[in-house]
Amino acid sequence: MKRRAPLAGCWLILGLVVVTPGQVNPSQAPAKPVRRGELAATPPMGWNSWDGYGTTVKEADVKANAKWLAEHLKSSGWQYVVVDMEWFVTNPTPEGNSKNSQYTLDRYGRYTPALNRFPTASNDAGFKPLADYVHSLGLKFGIHILRGIPKYAVEKNLPIAGSSYRAVEAADTSDTCPWNPDNYGLDATKPGAQAYYDSIAKLYASWAVDLIKVDCISSRPYKGDEIRMLSTALAKTGRGIVLSLSPGPAPLEKTEEMRQYAQMWRISNDIWDLWHSTVEYPQGLGDQFANVAKWAGVAQPGHWPDADMLPLGRLGPAPGWGPPRDTRLSHDEQRTLMTLWGVFPSPLMVGGELPSADAWTLSLLTNPEVIAMDQHSTGNHPLLTTDKTVVWVAQSTLTKTY
Repeated sequence: MKRRAPLAGCWLILGLVVVTPGQVNPSQAPAKPVRRGELAATPPMGWNSWDGYGTTVKEADVKANAKWLAEHLKSSGWQYVVVDMEWFVTNPTPEGNSKNSQYTLDRYGRYTPALNRFPTASNDAGFKPLADYVHSLGLKFGIHILRGIPKYAVEKNLPIAGSSYRAVEAADTSDTCPWNPDNYGLDATKPGAQAYYDSIAKLYASWAVDLIKVDCISSRPYKGDEIRMLSTALAKTGRGIVLSLSPGPAPLEKTEEMRQYAQMWRISNDIWDLWHSTVEYPQGLGDQFANVAKWAGVAQPGHWPDADMLPLGRLGPAPGWGPPRDTRLSHDEQRTLMTLWGVFPSPLMVGGELPSADAWTLSLLTNPEVIAMDQHSTGNHPLLTTDKTVVWVAQSTLTKTY
């Protein structure tokens, strides 16, 4: 397949070579076979609430987007429904990170869904009823968390579920996420740190969560100890839960460590609906070409560098950045975004309000050639890069010619 998408004076040319078994050059073959039961054997595909709702998403919104995804996208491979940031805040603002947030927690210092936004979480049900609804549609359910332990839990020195420890025996009170005031970090040298992560992992497994996106952990700074503790805690639950690390840029030199503990990790700061940005946050589509080139060839079954969400369709009613709007990317730019993410290949998490998607956006998200390239290719790398042209190639692992 070859596609040309002219925009901003740049040509992106992408190639996909289709071969049959036995024709694969051993040096270009997948690095390893997918083990039975391996998590994220192909790049995860789904919907995340951040680009459409910021931190204001409610249960009815999640259900509406899940239903639309099941009806229109599931047959093309889209399956995850992810509730993003601060679902435990009762007075959310779209961009989040407010110092005036009011939280809901249980007696063990673990965040629980805000009942004014997620009413089926009453009577200690947590996200289980919402996860059950998502699962009933044949989809998978995910949530966003911030690394660490709630400051409130430490101030009250609440007990840690399933252990003899208390919150002060887990926290590093000198460590707070640079852009979010909700939590303290966890100190891996303290006996309660692993116990706290074990307690929240057990809680999320009881809610039937399938994916956890963990923020403030893979850059600024990279928190290797907390990644390891979280991964260990998730493994103890016995439930297959995908671990996604955010934000980026994750350090390239930590690739092997991230492969050991996680299934996804962000390679850049947040990407929004613009071509180029002169500031660190947000970044634009054009800025992502250099980032994906750095990570070319790193992806393996079960371990995926993540180029961030897809800011497509309706970014509203309360996006995590900027005013409510239809995506400002042109049709050519949107095609380029999908094709670049696909040939990289990246996890695909669309962020707009799905029920508002038009027929053109639906056709973009269900393009079988792009999805096949994202899900079933190897040897992905840039062949040529100039100031005007970028050429990527990949080798299909399928036998069907598109």
